[in-house]
Amino acid sequence: MGGLEYLSKLCAFTTTGSKTKSMQTVEIKVKMDCDGCERKVRNAIKHIKGVKSIEVNRKQSKVTVRGFVEPNKVLRRVKETGKRAEFWPYIPYNVVYYPYATQAYDKRAPAGYVKNVPQAIAPPNATEEKLSFMFSEDNPNACSIM
Repeated sequence: MGGLEYLSKLCAFTTTGSKTKSMQTVEIKVKMDCDGCERKVRNAIKHIKGVKSIEVNRKQSKVTVRGFVEPNKVLRRVKETGKRAEFWPYIPYNVVYYPYATQAYDKRAPAGYVKNVPQAIAPPNATEEKLSFMFSEDNPNACSIM
């Protein structure tokens, strides 16, 4: 807590009123058919200030961008290429509490993914309900647990 901290504060340039962007991962669903489409999307994204890495998975129609960027700015830049784009609407199958909920299953989703809908996500007290049912009188196996 001595001279080094004092010097770092002295030499630091701070601008007031500007927001510092945090490191983010932006996942976007973009339909890409060929190498040209992939190159067009990649070139549009790599010129955004703050982009650290770009991963393109053409088989899943997914673009993952990591860096100090705003998600809406990345989406807007991809749409400017003429491609139909949206934020990645899927989550892994094993994360979802009710994978067969209404509107969660999508036949266009990549293997192992379902749509991210509120009906598929478990309520916050779901584990408490399981534990209370485990020791309730309504459970016929409750005596075997005890």
